[in-house]
Amino acid sequence: MSNSQKTYKPKPISGFPEWLPEYRAVELKWLDHIRKTFESYGFCSIETPAVEELDVLRAKGEVDKEIYVLERLHKDEDDDSEARLALHFDQTVPLARYVAQHFNDLVFPFKRYQIQKVWRGERPQLGRMREFYQCDIDVLHVDNLPISFDAEIPAMIYEALDGLDIGRVQLRINNRKILIGFLNACGIEAQDEITEITRIVDKLEKIGEDEVAAELKKAGILPETIEKLLTLARNKGHNLDFTKIQSLNDMMKEGLDELKFVMDTLAHLPDHAAIADLSIVRGLDYYTGTVYETQLLDVPEFSGSVCSGGRYDDLASSYINKKLPGVGISIGLSRLFDVLKQNGKIEPGPKSPADILMVLPSEERRQEAMETARTLRARGYKVEMYHAPQKVKKQLSYAEKKSIPYVWFPPFEDGSDHEVKDMGKGEQSPADPDNWEKS
Repeated sequence: MSNSQKTYKPKPISGFPEWLPEYRAVELKWLDHIRKTFESYGFCSIETPAVEELDVLRAKGEVDKEIYVLERLHKDEDDDSEARLALHFDQTVPLARYVAQHFNDLVFPFKRYQIQKVWRGERPQLGRMREFYQCDIDVLHVDNLPISFDAEIPAMIYEALDGLDIGRVQLRINNRKILIGFLNACGIEAQDEITEITRIVDKLEKIGEDEVAAELKKAGILPETIEKLLTLARNKGHNLDFTKIQSLNDMMKEGLDELKFVMDTLAHLPDHAAIADLSIVRGLDYYTGTVYETQLLDVPEFSGSVCSGGRYDDLASSYINKKLPGVGISIGLSRLFDVLKQNGKIEPGPKSPADILMVLPSEERRQEAMETARTLRARGYKVEMYHAPQKVKKQLSYAEKKSIPYVWFPPFEDGSDHEVKDMGKGEQSPADPDNWEKS
C-alpha cells in the first residue's frame, strides 16, 4: 500500500445496532425460542419484502416522519414506471397488504407470525433504534373473530418471554370498550373527542393522575367526569372483582364481559403473569377491544412496555373490500435486547458455535483431520477445523478464547489413537469419531 493512500475510518451509524458474535449468539437463541413457541400454537411464518410502495405505507395515516424512502443512485428521471418504494416501519401494514393480495389463497382464521427487521426514522436513544427486529403474531378472520383468540395471544407471549431468562414478565390487559362505553354514558360520543381523551389517559403511568386530570380539564372534560374516569382506571389486579364495577351501558358491559373471559382463560398462568388493568388503553384509535402491554417486573431499568398490541375491527379496508377483524401483539425484540445488554443483564454466549475444534497436526495429516471432522459433522456435531499446523499450545489457546468446549486430536502419526480434550474439565482421553459422545 502506498504511504500516500488514505484509508477511510468507518464510524458507527447511529440507530443501526450490530453485535459481537457472543451477543449475536444470544440474539439468535432468543429468536429461535420465540419462533418455536409461535409454531407450537400452530402459527405459520410469513416474510414480506423490506420495501413497500410508499402509497401503501401512507395508507395507515400520519407516518411520513418515520418513513425511509428508497431510491436508486442513478435512477432515470424520465422513467416513472417504478413505484416509489420505502422501507416498512412496522409489520402491520405489510400484513394488511399481504392478506389483501393473497386473500383467496389463505385459510381463515389466518394465524401468522412474522420475525423481521423494520426501519423507523426516529431519534436514536437507549432502546430506540432506526433498524430493529420485531416479532409479531396476529390472527385474522372474515367478518367476526372469536374472543378466545384474545386470550390465546397473551398466553403465547408469556410463554415466549418467560423462556428468555429475563425475570418475571407481567401482561397488563384491558378492553377499550370499557372506557368508550363509560365516555358515551357521560355524553361524550364524538370520535375526535374520544380519541383525545384516550391519548391523555394513555399517559397515566408516565405523568400521574394529577397531570392527566389537568390535561383532561384543559380538554373540556367536567371535573366529576374526570374523577369517575380516574376511579375507573384504578381498577387493577390478578383477581379483579368485576361485579364491583358498574356497567353504565351495553358497550361498557360488553367490554367488561370480554375482559373477564380473557382473564378467566389465563387463570392457569402464575399470579403475577397477567393482570386486568383498566388504566391501559393504548393511545392509538386503531384498537377497538382488548389491549395489551407487558412489563418486566425484575428489571427496573426497562421502562415502558416490552411488547404491546390488541384487537382491531378492520385491518385491510384500505386494500380490500372485506371486513377482516383481528388481534395481535408485537415484541420489540431489539429494544428489549439493547436495554438489557447495556445494563449488564445479558450473559454473552460463546464466540463460536462449534462443539469441537479439530487440531491440525501437520499438512501431511490435513486430509485425515478433515475426514474426521466430516465424520463428526455427519453425527450432528459442529466442528471447526484449525487453519494451520501450528503448535498444539496455540491451537488450544484458540479454542479457549472462542469457548469451544472440546478439542479433538486426530492421529499425529501412523498407528496412534484419536484423543479428545474436555476444556472445562481439563481431561484428555482416547476417542472414536464413530461413537464418541459429549460428556
